[in-house]
Amino acid sequence: MKLAGRLAHIDPFYVMECAKVAQEIARSPACDPAQGGERMLYLNIGEPDFTAPAPVVAAAEAALHAGRSQYTDAVGLPALRERISHWYATRWGVDVPARRIVVTAGASAGLQLVCQALFEAGDEVLMPDPSYPCNRHFVAATGATARLVPTTPATRFQLDADAVAANWTPRTRGVLLATPSNPTGTSIAPSELARIVDGVRSRGGVAIVDEIYQGLSYDPAFERCALALGDDVVSVNSFSKYFGMTGWRLGWLVLPEALVEPVERLAQNLYICASSIAQHAAVAAFDAASLAECETRRAAFRERRDYIVPALQKLGLDVPVVPDGAFYVWADCRQFAVNSWDFAMQLMRTAHVALTPGKDFGPAHANAYFRLSFATSMPQLKETVSRLARELHR
Repeated sequence: MKLAGRLAHIDPFYVMECAKVAQEIARSPACDPAQGGERMLYLNIGEPDFTAPAPVVAAAEAALHAGRSQYTDAVGLPALRERISHWYATRWGVDVPARRIVVTAGASAGLQLVCQALFEAGDEVLMPDPSYPCNRHFVAATGATARLVPTTPATRFQLDADAVAANWTPRTRGVLLATPSNPTGTSIAPSELARIVDGVRSRGGVAIVDEIYQGLSYDPAFERCALALGDDVVSVNSFSKYFGMTGWRLGWLVLPEALVEPVERLAQNLYICASSIAQHAAVAAFDAASLAECETRRAAFRERRDYIVPALQKLGLDVPVVPDGAFYVWADCRQFAVNSWDFAMQLMRTAHVALTPGKDFGPAHANAYFRLSFATSMPQLKETVSRLARELHR
């Protein structure tokens, strides 16, 4: 079968490839407690161990029983768009009219829609290295090129305005940023993000900011919303992380008004609408009880971060930038291995701990760093540290 040429630019999603290996090992006697083994600990996937808040589950049940499962508008339920708009006003102090909000089938669909609407063959989009791999593949799927710009701990593994200016070419169409970031858990300082947006704007480009970890911030200095920087900023968001609704596949975009109709047209043709049941349920995500539950969870994530970062450093796994958001640690393994791929594979087999090597996130730090997700319980994190100590300091 002849495949489309665009597939040549789409790498495997190594996070999931590693997950397959971990699951295979987990099925072996070495991970069977009944046979004296120790179960696999999964710190490789960026998925909260918390699920949807109770009011969301109740709203989903009510929608099912009421038969509210028909198609919605391609841009989403009006009630949900209004609740999102209100959340921006009350939580972030930003005026975002509901008409600029498009509900999508997860942030992934949102990124696909924006990239399809804005980019084409010959365009370049600047992104930091490291960054979430699927973001660059959304760009590549349009025929454009994701140009990865190496970053360092000095810039918190993020692009800054100087790097954007230095790497801008006549082909550059814009930037795709993430704050807080996957895999580093680091955010762009608000003043620096403003400089980036101003620079992009002055060059006639577009600034797309992935804010799917918005709300999961642990440092007030970084707890800002990119939409405060102007109506021309494109924000991508999701119910998956802060609200714990990964499998519900629901996200949203905030768009400049001129971009709403083109994106709506694409959504109508590509998937009609996001899940109606998920949308009806998500209205309840903004109830006071739901938000209180999400804030309790945020405190739990912060406690986990405050435990795991110094624990890794004590083991000799350097964390040059402490994560200020999300639930990831970007750690240096060079004291123990030549490259992070071998490091992660070895620990899956011996410590029965699943980590994510840096290969997925860009070439600049692929060998030196690995990602650990602390979106799991404190007892599992403590067991992880015990096993790593056992294997790394034999």
